[in-house]
Amino acid sequence: MKPLRLHHVGIIMPTMEKAEAFLEQFGLEKDYMEYVDAYHAYCLFTKYTKEESPVELIIPTEGVLTKYRDGKGGLHHIAFEVEDVRKAREEYEAKGLQMLEETPVTGAGGIIVNFLRPRYGFGVLVEFVQRMK
Repeated sequence: MKPLRLHHVGIIMPTMEKAEAFLEQFGLEKDYMEYVDAYHAYCLFTKYTKEESPVELIIPTEGVLTKYRDGKGGLHHIAFEVEDVRKAREEYEAKGLQMLEETPVTGAGGIIVNFLRPRYGFGVLVEFVQRMK
């Protein structure tokens, strides 16, 4: 399944204070933020225009994401928008590639998501995003 566009780039921030400092340092503005239960993290998306893609700052509260890069955070994934996340999973798994989730997870901002494991993305964690709104 060919992606429609780059949806966002995900960066893990160890604290909300560091996320706010990142926004300030690079002149970015917060668009919205929601808590995603499945990943125990606040997901903050920046404002963007039609020609841009947002940055997602992920602030984990517990679990494996708090240990990312020894707790320092950093660049985590790229996300492609697709028409159908379930179909993307079927197509990749038909090629012998594994996704992270059995079924899509509800993400922030009215999306559902699934991730292609990094070993199948040439070392890159690739997220597939489907807009539900």
